[in-house]
Amino acid sequence: MNVIVVGAGIAGLSTAWSLVKAGHSVSIVEQGPIPNPLAASGDHHRIIRRAYRAGTGYGRLITEAYDAWDEMWADLGENHLDARGFLCISREPGDEAEEYREGLEEGNFPFELLDPAAAVERWPFLVPGSFRYAYFSTEGGALHCRRIASGLAAWLRANGANVYENSKVVEVDAEAGRITLAGGETMQADHIVVTAGAWVLKLFPELGGELKTYRTALAYVEPPADLRVAWETAPVILDVGGVTDGYMIPLTRGAGMKFGSGLHKVPTSDADWNRAPVPGEGEVIRNLFSPPIARIAEYRVTEVVTCAYTFTADEKFLAHERGKCLVVSACSGHGYKFGAAVGRRVAKAVGDGDVGGLKKWLRAEVA
Repeated sequence: MNVIVVGAGIAGLSTAWSLVKAGHSVSIVEQGPIPNPLAASGDHHRIIRRAYRAGTGYGRLITEAYDAWDEMWADLGENHLDARGFLCISREPGDEAEEYREGLEEGNFPFELLDPAAAVERWPFLVPGSFRYAYFSTEGGALHCRRIASGLAAWLRANGANVYENSKVVEVDAEAGRITLAGGETMQADHIVVTAGAWVLKLFPELGGELKTYRTALAYVEPPADLRVAWETAPVILDVGGVTDGYMIPLTRGAGMKFGSGLHKVPTSDADWNRAPVPGEGEVIRNLFSPPIARIAEYRVTEVVTCAYTFTADEKFLAHERGKCLVVSACSGHGYKFGAAVGRRVAKAVGDGDVGGLKKWLRAEVA
């Protein structure tokens, strides 16, 4: 089968990888370079972990995600997961960190519970007395997105796929199986898979009732010199507790230290809107993390990266079939960790036609 994949973020690259392995003829078309720093999956790194709120279903699927990544590392010849574990800090009863702990308990995933004194002794960048408890799991870490994208693009080229960078798709004719590029060129296929991330609504505006786009930003920082060694060996911090909805990725494999918060997002109707950082934006993000992070003003902001995400109301993945086209949207920022598994599942659905089964899997409705 001849398949065009529109969008070379992690979902598109992984889908193309799986389609090639299944014997299909594949072309992947990306509006920018690969990796594209403006893409939701184009930043330096993302978190992978087993912690999910109890009852969401994604806690069951995460094992498949790990298996898919292992398959990809074998093909790429290099492992781009820094498996340093993850840490959660609970500051209030019922906060997100506590919900993640309940999800780990539901899945019987191991973790180490620490009282505040023990946590501060192990991780001296925490503020004593600012949290209820912390817990650590070895089953998590940082996926290095840009290295993964570069590796997959090289693998696709080496295995016969057509990889088109800086080729913006402006129209998809789902019934005819045809795409049109900004320059007027057209491409035809038996099947089209659209994994365009936050740009999907420009191609399929009718999905605006199900997908909402948000603009957010992430702050890269340089920690205080005397805490640098502690951060170099620290786990990723999945949640700092309270209402901050904040996560941190420490210094890892040459990539900078990152602060991100779900509080720092605004709705937008255009994924290209306001993508230049606003002066002082990085410091605003950084300051959300005090407490539980000590001496927050000493963390020097070195870079601010903007992102555009799509969300569904229930923060689950979405698949939409029309004619010869299948649109797949990895929503809410938690999509990256499932990227390799999503690619395998989408490729399978393209091959066997079981889009209904794909939708159930994407929504974590499988047993």
